[in-house]
Amino acid sequence: MDAAFTEEQHEIRRTLRELLHKRCGPDEVKAAVRTPPGYDEQLWHQLAARLGLPGLALPTVYGGVGCGPTELALACEETGRVVLPSPLIATAALAAPLILALGSERQRSTLLPALAAGEMTATLAVPGGRLATALALTGPNDGDWAGGGRAGGIQARQVPADGGGPATGRWRLYGEAGQVLNGHTAQLLVVAAHTGGFARSRTRLFLVRADAGGPPGLLRIRQTAMDETRPQARLELREVPAELLGEEGGDAAAVPGALAATGARAAAALAAEAVGVADAALARTVGHVREREQFGRPIGSFQAVQHRLADLYVALQAARSAAYYAAWSAGRGPSGGGADAATHGAPEPGAGGLALAQALETLRAVAAEAVQLHGGIGFTWEHAAHLYFKRAACDELLLGPVHRLRARAAAEAGLFPQGAGAGAGGGPVAALRTREGAGA
Repeated sequence: MDAAFTEEQHEIRRTLRELLHKRCGPDEVKAAVRTPPGYDEQLWHQLAARLGLPGLALPTVYGGVGCGPTELALACEETGRVVLPSPLIATAALAAPLILALGSERQRSTLLPALAAGEMTATLAVPGGRLATALALTGPNDGDWAGGGRAGGIQARQVPADGGGPATGRWRLYGEAGQVLNGHTAQLLVVAAHTGGFARSRTRLFLVRADAGGPPGLLRIRQTAMDETRPQARLELREVPAELLGEEGGDAAAVPGALAATGARAAAALAAEAVGVADAALARTVGHVREREQFGRPIGSFQAVQHRLADLYVALQAARSAAYYAAWSAGRGPSGGGADAATHGAPEPGAGGLALAQALETLRAVAAEAVQLHGGIGFTWEHAAHLYFKRAACDELLLGPVHRLRARAAAEAGLFPQGAGAGAGGGPVAALRTREGAGA
């Protein structure tokens, strides 16, 4: 691994940082999240036009920039630094990679250029708010997380042709999905649903075009969330027309693998974003303790405060290194985006989830200390410190918890017996309890 960034990567970071510094102060962010879409649409189109941000990790043949997970992670670190509300993660880290991996050539050539240009936004809709499970970050995604053919989740059925003939490839979706990132505004929904009923149930992905007016039967409701900079929605689908992602009759067994690969790259991007948020929170806190005086001297001159900030700095640098490694590792796998990814081998098992766990834990610690060290003003909801605190709390609820991310990474690396850490009841503690019970 070459730890040095290229000049192009440095330029992406510099340009994005300069633009966001001018347009995304705390007041601008708070104003943007209170608009109907939940983000600044003008800024989003500017980022797409000037930097090609949504298409950063897409191949040039589909209108993208042709970079890879590392460049996307660097961009996410900068957007995290200003806690930017945008559909970047939903579009570039979740939906677009799945269309690239599983879509037919017609679907890729039609949809990806529009996503890369910022003309269309997209998101991944997973039933039950189980995004981390669907992406194989907190457990295996080959189970019944999308409904399992039972009541609940989202079910898909084919509609026969007129006159009672054979199925024509038309699909209808029925069910609900919650905690869908940018689900209330995305023009394209990639929906995980179950087909085949109970006996032959399998998970497939479907495309729902949700342009102006939306398809009949689709209801989208923006949910109230503690972190307003990460807009979420609940989707209700009642016989909504949909298109299968990929070729009709394609292999459903490829879906869990594509979701897991997307999860590894998305985890690297989200880890880098969390590092950016933590870096901004720490910088703001250091600036405050240098100016705030008590007993006739800046509080930053007290050794106890210095030690607390030093510990945070060390944790932040470790999280940054883990995020960069996860992004580099994700670029080694299939569809990683690197020009010579095929010659670099397979991605490191669990690197994305482990980096995400470390980044979320670090962000939580930095945000908590930021509130504490800002004193009385830090405890007011209106203070900028709470932008970081809310992001830390809600990201772990959406993508964690941290201990399950680590348990899954350990299981993928083969550190524990088969099955340990794979499910809700797995992990090292469960394995120890099993052995203790056997010994008793």
